[in-house]
Amino acid sequence: MKLHTSSTEKYQTVTGYDHTGVEINAQRFDYSVLVMPEVAPRPWNVTRFEDLTAAHFEQIAADKPDVVILGTGERQRFVHPRLVASLSNQRIGVESMDSHAACRTYNILMGEGRKAVLALIIEGKQNGDSKASA
Repeated sequence: MKLHTSSTEKYQTVTGYDHTGVEINAQRFDYSVLVMPEVAPRPWNVTRFEDLTAAHFEQIAADKPDVVILGTGERQRFVHPRLVASLSNQRIGVESMDSHAACRTYNILMGEGRKAVLALIIEGKQNGDSKASA
């Protein structure tokens, strides 16, 4: 069978996920990351869902995405509207879901050409640190 290359190969695609990390284009990240289709994944300074602040979402708002897919870990959790006000004020939607669903949804939206941001919380580690937070 002949296989055709996908038009998404030049983009940042989730190629694997488990509770300890995510693979973007087969590169492993074991800390929270921001992923956009045409930008290399960046560390996101979040170690726990409970520590999210408005500043975390202001960082995302600066990229002016169409939509933010927030991966909240093993279970779906919702952020307070005041935390995402910087996004709401720019008419940028935020969808919260468990991280498995967030990874799948990001890939679909990215494949459709949407300027989506995957904001993925990997609890316990930050910015590539090798030690878990206490």
